[in-house]
Amino acid sequence: MSLDAIIGRSETILSLKRLIESVAQSDATVLVIGESGTGKELVARALHDHSQRAAKRFVPVNCGAIPKDLIESELFGHRKGAFTGAISDRMGRFELAQDGTLFLDEIGDLPLDMQVKLLRVLQERSVDPIGSNKPIDINVRVVAATHKDLELEVQTGRFREDLYYRLNVLPVTTPPLRDRPEDIAALCEHFGRVHANPNKRPIELSERLMHELHSYPWPGNIRELSNLMARFSALFPGKSICYTDIPAMMLPKGLRDRLLEGTADAPAAKDPPVPAPLASDEIRHNDQLTLDPCNDESEPVHLEAVDVSSLMPAALGPADYNPIEDLIALAQGTPLPALDSIPLKQRIAELEKTLIEQALQQADGNVSQTARILAIQRTTLIEKINKYNLKAQADEPSTA
Repeated sequence: MSLDAIIGRSETILSLKRLIESVAQSDATVLVIGESGTGKELVARALHDHSQRAAKRFVPVNCGAIPKDLIESELFGHRKGAFTGAISDRMGRFELAQDGTLFLDEIGDLPLDMQVKLLRVLQERSVDPIGSNKPIDINVRVVAATHKDLELEVQTGRFREDLYYRLNVLPVTTPPLRDRPEDIAALCEHFGRVHANPNKRPIELSERLMHELHSYPWPGNIRELSNLMARFSALFPGKSICYTDIPAMMLPKGLRDRLLEGTADAPAAKDPPVPAPLASDEIRHNDQLTLDPCNDESEPVHLEAVDVSSLMPAALGPADYNPIEDLIALAQGTPLPALDSIPLKQRIAELEKTLIEQALQQADGNVSQTARILAIQRTTLIEKINKYNLKAQADEPSTA
């Protein structure tokens, strides 16, 4: 496996790749430490593939997934008749990995009694299959991994101190995704290709959506991001996706709460908030005002359609502040006056609320027609109607 399989160009990942190349040349035991979903097995495979043992087997075993009564047999093997159900000889994982690499994942979940036996195997370099009195010499490079703090586990008596020091010869740490946000775009592109529908091109994410993904802390790390891209690829095969196109329940909880509460951070100036009420960098082409720059299929709204010159100012903010005057100024390309007493988010919210109110009035309260006027998703409009406590009418069923 090439080190290119470890996606990212951040300094954190480049340092990790250099460490892997160095550590791979040794036969010493490696302890890979990192949160769940950070790619510990990927690091273990890279260590094997860049070592002198690359031509031999890489044998992974999850110590936390094997029933306690079977762990000894799984690791060390057994002989026919050793116990009920042992109808034939069986090689353990250490024997299967002979001359290669044995990856002991979730080593922190290994029961204490098995920790004693594993320590002896690492010291003696031999295993005793259950039911046999003849040790088998082994030549195996051991790579262990855990998401737990083993030093704390030692202090609490849940992990043997002598085994910890036997394993922690060459420590390697896999960084959490929140510590390398500059790699998120490359990871999204990679997983977009991995999860793409065979008959569709990979999905594309808008700048606004990428901004939100960069702001999210990713408690599930790379595994969570991969799952999210798989979800997007299934919901929007081959499409370009905007933040507001995604059903709220299909977003991670942190992003879902930000979307529903309307508290998501604004991206850079070249990528205005979506749906955009109006901002200083509003897109204006051929006397058309586009309210949702992320929705390529939405029809632009002409100034005449909204009739901004006839809008009545809403009683919002200071008495001398009229959000519609800002709207007209933006449409005419006139710089907005300084309003030190009004925070940016409040100013934008007031503009947005006023536009929605006027569009609802123009559409006689019809939600679908209002969404078409504003060129935004109907579900997005409903969320904003609820947010601002506006009144709307249920859409009439089609009579076609």
